[in-house]
Amino acid sequence: MTLLELRGVSKQYGEEGTPVLALDNVSLDIGAGEFVALVGRSGCGKSTLLNLCGAMDFPTSGAVLIGGRDTKRLNDAELTRLRREKIGFIFQSFQLLHTLTVAENVELPLLLARKNNARHVAIERLGWVEMEEYAHRYPHQLSGGQQQRVAIARALAGGPSLLLADEPTGNLDTTTGELVLDLLTRSAHDLGVAVVMATHSAESTAAADRVVRLRDGRIAAVETPRSLSKLA
Repeated sequence: MTLLELRGVSKQYGEEGTPVLALDNVSLDIGAGEFVALVGRSGCGKSTLLNLCGAMDFPTSGAVLIGGRDTKRLNDAELTRLRREKIGFIFQSFQLLHTLTVAENVELPLLLARKNNARHVAIERLGWVEMEEYAHRYPHQLSGGQQQRVAIARALAGGPSLLLADEPTGNLDTTTGELVLDLLTRSAHDLGVAVVMATHSAESTAAADRVVRLRDGRIAAVETPRSLSKLA
């Protein structure tokens, strides 16, 4: 089932002087349970595309559809509900609140959404990322890899259908990064979540089902890890 659709998407910044075309006529379909990596040099459009996929920004032309809904046609309340209920975000810098415990960090978005059994769900998700025993610790008491696992638990706590990860292994060593990539793979293949990851790391692309290579705001190639290995 197609979950995320980009139809002829372009994004232009700046109306005065020389405008910058960050994305140029990008079309892409991503299905539920699929892990897709966006790769390319800095400035190629990865972050812009990720922001559009998360309804944090909107295309200048074309359409982004999440679950069949055009993000540009939603009002503020509908966009807030979409982001809160359907989309999970993972960042390079973890974005955990250091005044809250691990369990409270995972529980917070559930409380904001007025979900029942928020603490139970939070502990369950921490168990899924093998961090349940650290529930009462604070983020500063964890390693970088442990903090990222908590961030993944938080992103998955609300049961999203789309998970967006921006350089999720950028601050991690190779071994810890592999553990995080394994969790993203399991999120897609075991939980049926569509995972879209922006990365500079060629090693990270090996975990993905498809690799979308961006160049100057356009899709230069769509590859699989198998085809990438043939090119190496």
